[in-house]
Amino acid sequence: MSSATLAFDRVAKEFPGVKALDDVSFAVNAGSIHALMGENGAGKSTLLKILSGAYTPTGGSLVIGGQPCVFHDTADALAAGVAVIYQELHLVPEMSVAENLFLGHLPQRLGIVDRRALAAAARKQLELIGEAIDPWTKLGRLPLAQRQMVEIAKALTRGARIIAFDEPTSSLSDREVRRLFTIIRDLRARGCTVLYVSHRMEEIFELCDRITILRDGRHVETSELANLTRDAVVQRMVGRKLADIYNYTPRPGAGGGLAVEGLAGPGLAEPCSFAAEAGEIFGFFGLVGAGRSELMRLIYGAAAKTAGRVTVAGREVAVASPRDAIQSGIVLCPEDRKKEGIVPVRSVLENTNLSARRRKARGGMLIDETWEQANARERVDQLRVRTPSLQQLIRNLSGGNQQKVILGRWLSETVKVILLDEPTRGIDVGAKSEIYTIMQNLAKSGVCVIVVSSELPEVLGVSDRIAVMRQGKIAAIVNRADATEEQLLKLALPLETARAS
Repeated sequence: MSSATLAFDRVAKEFPGVKALDDVSFAVNAGSIHALMGENGAGKSTLLKILSGAYTPTGGSLVIGGQPCVFHDTADALAAGVAVIYQELHLVPEMSVAENLFLGHLPQRLGIVDRRALAAAARKQLELIGEAIDPWTKLGRLPLAQRQMVEIAKALTRGARIIAFDEPTSSLSDREVRRLFTIIRDLRARGCTVLYVSHRMEEIFELCDRITILRDGRHVETSELANLTRDAVVQRMVGRKLADIYNYTPRPGAGGGLAVEGLAGPGLAEPCSFAAEAGEIFGFFGLVGAGRSELMRLIYGAAAKTAGRVTVAGREVAVASPRDAIQSGIVLCPEDRKKEGIVPVRSVLENTNLSARRRKARGGMLIDETWEQANARERVDQLRVRTPSLQQLIRNLSGGNQQKVILGRWLSETVKVILLDEPTRGIDVGAKSEIYTIMQNLAKSGVCVIVVSSELPEVLGVSDRIAVMRQGKIAAIVNRADATEEQLLKLALPLETARAS
């Protein structure tokens, strides 16, 4: 292991009440793409934070080029040629793309930022990843997919030789994924060391050379990928076999549900109409930028509609804000959990009770602590949330457990329609299976479940019917029995691309 470019030597990390990593050892070679897989809570994120200098291990050490290293902060890691690109982006939305790319090492002339040199350098870095973005564009104005590409370009500006990617394709279109893979393969060809974290099995087997699997903070196996099957990887990750992760069972429709008629607003090219029954799981598929999230935000009142009507259980509802939607029985689990779904500096207990506490507050003002404790405990147990206590800050939980807390928040309400926008983004296969079971149980209880997903196998696996969106409008609605991956993808492609193919 001492000859490897990067090695983790008996690395351990403990937090109060939690042993996140326990005696983890494996090596990553130069000129290779090394996958790191495990369920949410397996220790992957903690390991990356140790690599980035954000955490200091409580035991063991990093070894780079045969030398033990101790990073006291992220600056130490950057100086050692290490860059970590996290799933949740670390950019400044109020600053320009160019400023974000070179933040901390802006080109200067006579003590003043050299804007011409900055723009030229930014364009050069953006060209390397195939992006033709105006370097003076405010970062916050870019769609999420382009912001992720800027994050990748930012790491490349540092000349890093060890680069870790944490779920880098979670917000990218197929075209952008292909471009990213080209960039990563080029890094490998140049002798860089690449550590790649993803829950998408097809990416791992397409891109990576070797794999390390973690479970419950411990090293399970490091192996050549050619020696493992997908089923073997899953079994090692979860410690058991998963027969059918989608848990689909047919359910009779109960009528009512959600009806959207002529809904128009920001992000839609034309008014959208569809109807989903109570007890149905109604899927939405489309490429990045197709308008799926925008439609969900209009239904939920998070964006102002310009036309159309929304009906719940046969009754038209006036939804001008999320408050109106919740009171009408419509709730949303947003795509961006960190930005819109959780309050990261608050506890699991508070995040669970955030909405429903208004109905339980004494005199409308005083929090009912007894009810809040009981309700949060019930939701944590019901959804199998992995947390050392109800007082744990939600930002310290894995993505899958954060998603379960958001679901628990809405299960504390009277829900008629639940909108799930990319509910398994960045979540491991075991947690995905649990969330699919939650969806099925919600549908069985009579809730109308709307699922937005960019993953074709997922939307085909969970849905009774599927609406395909293309360029801001609903292109078609397909029954489960008639739907295939090829058909849905063809419907989702821009018309000129579909004709060419």
